[in-house]
Amino acid sequence: MKNAPKNRTLDRIDLTILNTLQKNGRISNLELAKHVNLSPSPCLDRVKKLENEGYIEKYGAFLNATKLHYGMSAFIQVTLDRTTSDVFNRFKEEVVKIKEVAECHMVAGGFDYLLKLRFENMAAYREVLGLIVELPAVSQTHTYVVMEHVKNDQGVPISVS
Repeated sequence: MKNAPKNRTLDRIDLTILNTLQKNGRISNLELAKHVNLSPSPCLDRVKKLENEGYIEKYGAFLNATKLHYGMSAFIQVTLDRTTSDVFNRFKEEVVKIKEVAECHMVAGGFDYLLKLRFENMAAYREVLGLIVELPAVSQTHTYVVMEHVKNDQGVPISVS
């Protein structure tokens, strides 16, 4: 199990390792070591340390959503009818079960949650919306269908000096 992140200052090599792995998680340790000007063994030690300290949470691949029939996306603002710990907990327990909900964020402001959905078409969206409005304590939703992806999440911005 990963430890809580340490409060240490990351050096240029650590930041370069993180930046490189974020852009290409499949890079070999040998190539990564060359990129950060270390020999392979100390480079691997640093990567393991960054993993153990929680700086690296996981590795993955970016998939083509359209080819996998999830090419459309939308954001839904969700307002709950009451804002108690019990209601928040019940909502969270249920919303994570909906596979089309790619992200769910509790927000401050005029509504309670912002959901990012992925779906194939408007018929699929209607089905998902039906599930969302039936979640515990949902009183109102507002949907914003994405017409064009201008910039997708590129990861954490890392400045390497």
